[in-house]
Amino acid sequence: MNFIKRNYGWMIVAVLAILPLFIIFGMFNIDFSNGLSINLIEGAGSEGRSTLEMLYHISGEFAIRWMTAVLTCTPFFILFGVNNLFVRQAMGIATAVWSILHFIIFIWGEGLLETFTQTNYIAGFIAVLILLPLLFTSNRKSMKRLKAKWKKLQSLAYVAIILSLLHVALLDKTWLIYAVIVGLGFIIRITPIKESIMAYRLQTKKI
Repeated sequence: MNFIKRNYGWMIVAVLAILPLFIIFGMFNIDFSNGLSINLIEGAGSEGRSTLEMLYHISGEFAIRWMTAVLTCTPFFILFGVNNLFVRQAMGIATAVWSILHFIIFIWGEGLLETFTQTNYIAGFIAVLILLPLLFTSNRKSMKRLKAKWKKLQSLAYVAIILSLLHVALLDKTWLIYAVIVGLGFIIRITPIKESIMAYRLQTKKI
């Protein structure tokens, strides 16, 4: 019970991150009758998309959703005083896993060389490269070993979100939603605004 109390937030994030994987798995046909054979199920897409296009959409959408969620943790703390470092780490892991999965699906469908043919692909590729070290250092041992350098390394997430927004912006219009959320988060982080909000929050607690 104590383990659940300490880690319930992390567990909720893990469940929310894993559940959409069942949608993706449902788009594949795995056959063991003649060795291992993995094929896409044709017609598994929706909204006029092919199955492969749907895989791109789902994996990419969840990658940027989790990335946006990670960057709202600090503004959420400023506004409401609620902070959980390990929940944020779980969100970061979910971001990296979904981003890597999105990239793997792209390579599988288009090939690695296609990554370098368009600006939006290159931006997404660099974002994935940035997320890799963040993924492997999102644990308590790395925090203790790297100390102050850990925060500097994790701050590269800001570069990753900017590149990811560029990646999405060049593909469709949904980037505006995430850009607005991230933009408001950065505004709340501005020192005078941050201090005013936190001072107001502390004052209301005393009343």
